[in-house]
Amino acid sequence: MFTIVALYHFTRFENHFDLREPLQEKCNTLGIRGSLLLATEGINGTIAGTSERIEKILCYIKNMPGCADLEYKTSVSKLPPFPRMKVKLKKEIVTMGQPNIDPKARVGHYINPSDWNTLVNDPNVVVIDTRNEYEVDIGTFKGAINPHTNSFREFPTWWEKNKEKFQNKRIAMFCTGGIRCEKSTNYLIGQGVENVSHLKGGILKYLEETPKEESEWKGDCFVFDARVSVGHELKEGPHELCYACRQPILPQDKKRSEYEHGVSCHKCKNKTTETDKSRFRERQKQIKLSRKRGQKHMAGYDGN
Repeated sequence: MFTIVALYHFTRFENHFDLREPLQEKCNTLGIRGSLLLATEGINGTIAGTSERIEKILCYIKNMPGCADLEYKTSVSKLPPFPRMKVKLKKEIVTMGQPNIDPKARVGHYINPSDWNTLVNDPNVVVIDTRNEYEVDIGTFKGAINPHTNSFREFPTWWEKNKEKFQNKRIAMFCTGGIRCEKSTNYLIGQGVENVSHLKGGILKYLEETPKEESEWKGDCFVFDARVSVGHELKEGPHELCYACRQPILPQDKKRSEYEHGVSCHKCKNKTTETDKSRFRERQKQIKLSRKRGQKHMAGYDGN
């Protein structure tokens, strides 16, 4: 059994470049796999390993500058959720593209999962899903507004175009684990929104703590590991990835005429060129050849 940890923490690293290599080496030594992002504004990522080794790497991260109050959520998987470990340097740990955003200065009001249903059902509250289109597509809260964004960077533009609709309304936002809401609520406060809240711990915490029979969540929650989606009690969902567009699909979608393993699905069939598809087919060929030789291919997981 593998323990999976989704974590983030906003803190000011004086030189995040110096933190990357020691963190990578520590993860490698412990056999931790996954992805961690380092930027001047903090750390973000999802990692997996045995419970004992996860405890050790969390202890290491908490001892990094300003990380003593690290936020994280745990779940489990029977299969290894990641093929390798990567510690990457980024400009932002979650990209919004707004240089004046500072979640350490001020964020919206935290709403505990136990109080979230009351908010969702309040007619005077506008509930906004800050995640991307493909995430919203497989699950969201009842009545939530979908901004139809392809990346978090598009959220400020969407808000500017739609903010007049929400005047004098209380705003409540949510995302997978909470990190996007730390930035989006700070952004809205900077735009003059006085009453803005967000779901503490994100969807994952809500699904972990809220009984299914009391839930206002509809569908599954996309996660950024090999499980693809989870439901209540963080049980693994039915979704798989299309390894061409990296979007979630259901097992029955693989029976559709548009589906070709590693090449296309109904979501991306008409969005890639024949040259792209030929390249994807060659990639699948090399993955199969590598597997026959008992080697790992650089493309990583391919779903088989």
